[in-house]
This record gives sequence, C-alpha cells and structure tokens, in this order.
Amino acid sequence: MNRRGFLGATVGVASAALAGCFGGVETEPLSIPPVLEDRPGGVYYPTHLEGMASVGSGDAGPFRVGVSYSYPHRFWTVSGTSVSRTSIRNADDVHLMATVWNPETGTVLPEAGVSVEITADGDLVTQEVLYPMLSQVMGVHYGANVDLERGDGEYEVTVSIGGLSIRRTGTFEGRFGDPAETTVPFQYSETKTRDITMERTPDRAGTAAAAEPMSMGDMPIGLAPSREALSGRFLGANGVDDAVLATIALDDADRFGVGAGETYLAVSTRTPYNGLTIPAMGLVATVTRDGDRIADGPLTRTLDPGLGYHYGAVVPSIEAGDRVAIAVDTPAQVARHEGYETAFLDLGSVEYVA
Repeated sequence: MNRRGFLGATVGVASAALAGCFGGVETEPLSIPPVLEDRPGGVYYPTHLEGMASVGSGDAGPFRVGVSYSYPHRFWTVSGTSVSRTSIRNADDVHLMATVWNPETGTVLPEAGVSVEITADGDLVTQEVLYPMLSQVMGVHYGANVDLERGDGEYEVTVSIGGLSIRRTGTFEGRFGDPAETTVPFQYSETKTRDITMERTPDRAGTAAAAEPMSMGDMPIGLAPSREALSGRFLGANGVDDAVLATIALDDADRFGVGAGETYLAVSTRTPYNGLTIPAMGLVATVTRDGDRIADGPLTRTLDPGLGYHYGAVVPSIEAGDRVAIAVDTPAQVARHEGYETAFLDLGSVEYVA
C-alpha cells in the first residue's frame, strides 16, 4: 500500500477522533511545566511524569479492557507527516485511557478502534472516540481528555471496540475482527484525582532518554518481542528517526503463506530505550541480489502470537549476501504523549546484508 492508500484507510478514524477535541478554552495548568522551547528531534525525556489511577477492567468478547485515568494531558496527533498539539481545555476533568489486550497471551492490541460512552444515572454525560496513543510509561493505549459535566459522583464507562482490520495470523487468524463492548463503574472524585502523583523532571527533561514504563497491575505494556524471542534469521535492527526496525527472515513459516523456496520478511518496529511497539506505520521492502531487484513492495501490518504486531510480506527468497532495504513510507499514525512527539516522523530507510 502506498502512502495515499494508507492515509485514506485511516482518515475516517482520524476525523471521528478529531470531532471530540474541540470546545472549551485551551489552558495549561500552572502545575504542569511548559513545553520545552528547544525540543530535540527524537525521543526525549519528558518535563514531568504523571501517575494514574485504575477505574477497572472487563471482558469484551475475546478482548480484555483495562480503564484508567490521570490528570488531563497535552498530547500530539499525527496526520501524514503533520503534527498538531492538543492542549488541555478548562473543561477537561481527566485523561481517560483504555488498554486492550488478548488475555490468553497478554498481547496488547493496536488499531482496535476504541470509543467510550460515559453515563450517570442512565443519562449520557459524554462520548468520545479515543485516540490510539503511544507513551513512554504506558506504551500503546487509547486515550482522550474528558469533561465529566457532573463532577464528583458515580459514572459508568462503556468501552466499545470496533475490531481489528489488520491481518491476523496463526492462532489469531479469524479472531478480534468483531465489535465488542464492556462497562465498568467509575467513582470519580476531584480530590482523589489530585492525589495522583506528578513529578517534575527538570534535570533530565529534554535529554536523549525515555522514562521507564510504569507498573499497571494486571494490564500489560505493549512491548515488542526481544531479539532473542524473534524466530528466524536476524538481519539487523537499525533506526529511522529513532524508530528501530528489527528485521528478520523466516524460511519455514506456513502460517504466513510461505511456499517452497520462499521467505517471510518481517519487521518488528519498536521505540529505543524501552522497546515499545510502534504501530500504524507504512513500510516498503526491497530485496536485491547481485544488483538485480528480486522483490519490491509494501509490508502488511500483521498481528501474530509469535512475532506480535509487525509488518511482513512473502518474498521469493533471501540468500546470503542479499541486500534488504526497509523504507518508511508513512510515519506512525498514532498520537503521542510528551517525549515521543518529535520522533518517528521522518521518511527514510535502512539496509541490511543477509
């Protein structure tokens, strides 16, 4: 898929999400440090770290959903190669987050299409399409700033999952495609929200580093598989704008449709420092042998129980000495928390020799 086709497939979700981010006056609470004036062009340590509080979790068909919240956040959305900041509005009460995973394997599921409906005493309070997001402390999740019009009190949060449209392989084939939902109770207290920790980090802010992922109880972090866990021939793990492209070749992988003499080429993308999965990119692979191009085309976004979320395609073969180039055709179309908004945006390529 070329960039225009990739963006066309995501524009509906992006438009729906943007519908929920307007209204109210944008503000920045005095307790939150300002955005750094001279941010580095890559992953950097954020100006502050915020904790979170758990709302609860529930099963939705084959999905497990964990709901949590924190202070309202500023965050950045991505459309193509453009980045837009979403500031905090004076009406925002919390930053509401949902993590979606497969309880059997603990695999966090990107691109699930998540929305929430919040009610109180049976009356609708608000509904939002949650942005797919990437943060240093939570990894892949879904979130948005939310206005709880009634203030302190009892609410119900219904999380709806649209289902995955990306390719699923192995034991994931045929699963996670249908819509599902779950409802969890939410006892909101402004006082309790203020008790959530927030740590300023003036000494490390802006340095080339990343905050450690937080402990999320029974909710998993969307970690990419380690190099040791990746089966097949490891070709390399170089970076494009801090997005690490761990590339492998599998010669015996029936679940990917590999025929006799063919090879499955897979790229597992992850952040530096923490190794968090980077979803919703557009990647293209080229394989050359003795100067002749033997394969050239897009890699398909795929969810597999062994390789996790990755990008892959079947190629005729990959032999010793072949050159394998992986190009970023579309940067990650995912919203970012502070520290990731200046990374994973450039178009570029890496090359490995098999």
